[in-house]
Amino acid sequence: MTEVAAPAGAERISSAFADRAGRAALMPYMMGGFPDLPTSARIAAAYADGGADLVELGIPFSDPLADGPVIAAAGTQALRAGATVDGVLGVCEELAPRVPVVVMCYANLVLAPGPDAFAAALTAAGASGLIVPDLPLEEASGVLEACDAHGVALVLLVAPTTPEERLARIGAQARGFLYTVAVTGTTGERDALDVGGVVARARAHAGVPVAVGFGIGTPEQAAAAAAAGADGVIVGSRLVRAAAEAADPAGAVRDAVAGFAAALSR
Repeated sequence: MTEVAAPAGAERISSAFADRAGRAALMPYMMGGFPDLPTSARIAAAYADGGADLVELGIPFSDPLADGPVIAAAGTQALRAGATVDGVLGVCEELAPRVPVVVMCYANLVLAPGPDAFAAALTAAGASGLIVPDLPLEEASGVLEACDAHGVALVLLVAPTTPEERLARIGAQARGFLYTVAVTGTTGERDALDVGGVVARARAHAGVPVAVGFGIGTPEQAAAAAAAGADGVIVGSRLVRAAAEAADPAGAVRDAVAGFAAALSR
């Protein structure tokens, strides 16, 4: 496996996983700017209050290929409410002193200003990492170099359908953690999950923690993913839905995150 110098963001992410005293890290996802920027800033603080170890912060985009209906609808609402990249990075700047923030966005938002300018903006906002789900490994070199130069961990993804040889190449380039997609398809809650196989395959090729996401919607599923060997658990649609349905979005997500954190602590 190729050895790479760890950027500052990767080191902070690594510490977040290492400091969990034997339990899996909890990384809830939130849509920046949903339902509006001020409320999303309160939701971000509520994630930290509820026990998040890291936070995945989404930037809304008009063509969210990896997102299921709940997160896609939240992105549409955020855009209608005036969310911008700069506005969401402002949420990141407020949250980053409390927990490591990993920004999730689509490739167009990175390539439009240029990878170097985008990575510099992430660093200025205090982001520790970046996830770009529609950026294939073969086209990632420029973004990877820019992120390394600015101390941001470019987090790569693998899926149940990733061939072994490709998984090995992705694992060799992984920074921060390896995002292991639990199911084929888009994000969203699933009634049943079996993540043991995909976690084991990812772990065999990764020199960084393995975090599993896509489909985890209950504390019991999160605990099962941890029991299957995941170093981290990513929960998205369940929490975005809680924010959408509640009169007090911040209070609702704080309680929901606390429930997931308690399940991982047992």
